[in-house]
Amino acid sequence: MKTPLLTAIIFLSFFVLITAVGCKKTPATPNSAPSVLTQDVMLDVTSTSAQSGGTITSVGTSTISANGVVYSSTDKVPTLADDKTTDPVISVSYTYTSNITGLTPNTTYYLRAYATNQFGTSYGAVVTFTTAATLSSVSGTVTTFAGTGTGGYIDGAKESAEFSNPTGMVVDAQGNIYISDSFNNRIRKIATDGTVSTLAGNGIAGYVDSKDGEPEFYGPQGLAIDGAGNIYVADFGNNVIRKITPSGTVSTYAGNGVAAFVDGAALNVAAFNGPAGLAFDTHGNLFVADQNNNMIRKISAAGGVSLIAGTPTAGHVNLTVDSAAGAWGAFNKPVALAVDPSGNLYVADKNNSAIRQITPAGVITTIAGGPKQQALIGYPAGICVDASGNSFITDQAGRIIELTSAKTLYILAGASNVSGFADGSGTAAQFSAPQGICVDAAGNIYVADFNNNRIRKVVVVDNN
Repeated sequence: MKTPLLTAIIFLSFFVLITAVGCKKTPATPNSAPSVLTQDVMLDVTSTSAQSGGTITSVGTSTISANGVVYSSTDKVPTLADDKTTDPVISVSYTYTSNITGLTPNTTYYLRAYATNQFGTSYGAVVTFTTAATLSSVSGTVTTFAGTGTGGYIDGAKESAEFSNPTGMVVDAQGNIYISDSFNNRIRKIATDGTVSTLAGNGIAGYVDSKDGEPEFYGPQGLAIDGAGNIYVADFGNNVIRKITPSGTVSTYAGNGVAAFVDGAALNVAAFNGPAGLAFDTHGNLFVADQNNNMIRKISAAGGVSLIAGTPTAGHVNLTVDSAAGAWGAFNKPVALAVDPSGNLYVADKNNSAIRQITPAGVITTIAGGPKQQALIGYPAGICVDASGNSFITDQAGRIIELTSAKTLYILAGASNVSGFADGSGTAAQFSAPQGICVDAAGNIYVADFNNNRIRKVVVVDNN
């Protein structure tokens, strides 16, 4: 039996415990400034102007009161005390574009995005750019190079030839252009004299290798060419990589025809799932954008297939690891590849609206665009690189884009989310879901204009 004193002590202890728990305060969320990223690349840099911007990833614990970019030609880490833009403010996380004017020609600037709320100002990473000496603008003049616009199959003079939804493209050292005529299930050639012919394929959607007969393809996409003039085809529907010799012999170069992910010997063992893009490096390795596996694969010159980057799960992750470690990074429907003179591999990561770079050392970075920057790169479908390291990109928003080796982006032709057909310059030109792209030794750009059933030519014009 409990004594009255013990009962009182127990009751008092319980009361103190309940009171202490009930009165305990939850720490308030710390007051925080916004979080902001600087846009990856500069846009339309001329001698006196440029565009940049940022992405506000978090507004912090207060509404945004100001955002823009700060820049300076002398301060390598600019702040609000330097020159700045003030752009329209939105109350949620968003991407904004800043127009910068009054710059000095032929001058290097340092720039970063900023965002301010009542608890402080945050900055993104610093980017550098150099204004041109005399440049006023860069644009592209577009003409129709081949095709009538009617979806069909006719060889002959390029002006009267017909294509059916062309996709991949590559140009050889002599200036001949090769095209994956996807819905015709053929590989076509436009010779330097303007004659269109069929290199391989009989028009039937199938899978037949052949030396003397009629080979079959199934929705061919990306193309690549080696030093001996052999053409390689990403045979999308058959899940294999095909090879066409200069004499016209078609064989399977890699893959077993099963839609899967298997590394190993190129023939009979390795498996792909919707291969879409191809590119060679200087060592004879062939890289494959394995679209439906969300991976980048390598076919070595010795005939082995290995994983270079990516995982089966679609995503967007930049990593710095040893490429020999296996699966790393994340992509979302990679569709096209290119290699620059330094051996860097560029990936048109379509559903991430990004151009990604994989260095020979195994560093993956996003060099333009991203899931929150579709205004920069809207679902890229094709990419090629010239001898100077400048990249040319088609995006399915309807534009032809140049990304210079100095990381300046120019919209050469077309307008975002405008689909149609029109020759002309700059935004007056129109495309309809442009896909493959290649550039010849003279710097002329050729585009597979998918829904227009044409091959278009773009000549870059620097306006001084």
